[in-house]
Amino acid sequence: LHLVALNFPLSGDMRADFQCFRQAQLAGLTSTYRAFLSSHLQDLATVVRKTDRQHLPVVNLQGQTLFSNWESIFDGNGGQFNIHVPIYSFDGRNVMTDSSWPQKIIWHGSTANGIRLVSNYCEAWHTADMGAMGQASPLNTGKLLDQKVYSCNNQFIVLCIENSFVSDPQG
Repeated sequence: LHLVALNFPLSGDMRADFQCFRQAQLAGLTSTYRAFLSSHLQDLATVVRKTDRQHLPVVNLQGQTLFSNWESIFDGNGGQFNIHVPIYSFDGRNVMTDSSWPQKIIWHGSTANGIRLVSNYCEAWHTADMGAMGQASPLNTGKLLDQKVYSCNNQFIVLCIENSFVSDPQG
């Protein structure tokens, strides 16, 4: 399952699932991608299909392993990953080193276990209001689900996860 960043940072008012779908298509990727966010409809932990949560590694765009599987992200320790494995955007840039993302922080709107935090997800990702709050994680902590609260007017990294793995029938 590929974990890929959108090509630009977004504030709390976003159509993230659509952006993930669109940018994956433009990059020539055939799988379906969903935002790595809890929403009003779904907890982050359940974005990936149940059948793909245990046996597939979570990798970056180059195939380097970030997590042994989807469920390991939600074991309660904040989604600890190796910060030396880059996270790339759909257009191939490393979000940790590229200046297009001045703040190395990702939105997620979730608890450490991937459950939605209704009070901290920018009104279901529909507001960039300075007074609204969103749960996010500074990537330099080496955690995807660190528990920090920021104003929704911030422009942070948004990640997308491949949520329907389709193996190559020719392979």
